[in-house]
Amino acid sequence: MMGRLRYSRMPAAVRRAVRSLWTTLIAIRERWRHYEKIEARGIALMLAWLSPAQRLQFERYKRFDVIGSESGKRYRICYGTSTNVYEMDDQDRIVLGWCFRPVGSLVAGDVMLAQKIALENDERATLMVAHPFPGSIPPRSDLLARIQ
Repeated sequence: MMGRLRYSRMPAAVRRAVRSLWTTLIAIRERWRHYEKIEARGIALMLAWLSPAQRLQFERYKRFDVIGSESGKRYRICYGTSTNVYEMDDQDRIVLGWCFRPVGSLVAGDVMLAQKIALENDERATLMVAHPFPGSIPPRSDLLARIQ
């Protein structure tokens, strides 16, 4: 009863603002729940396409490695939808990053699956459309040498 009295004493503008905020929060929660369902389906589809070793990598680290179809290079696909593919060397260090993704608004699982299929089946065409980016930050001494 006391809560009701407090509510009724609020100015009309404040009551409208509270109702509007509450409605917005409910809509955000519903959108998030819908997104979580779509994301779960994308991850499930991706997991179905991964080898047992790749599945284990993904479950442990949220990433997995693939081998390029033509060069035999190893690429690491990390959880995400862009700037998430890295070319790796034999010492497990990042050589270069590659940014490419399918067209459209897709969840991470769908994007990662498309990246896996592209690299494993047509590496050359994939890298022709991909944008390279620095894979790691150079050591501080290298940065200082560039400045001087």
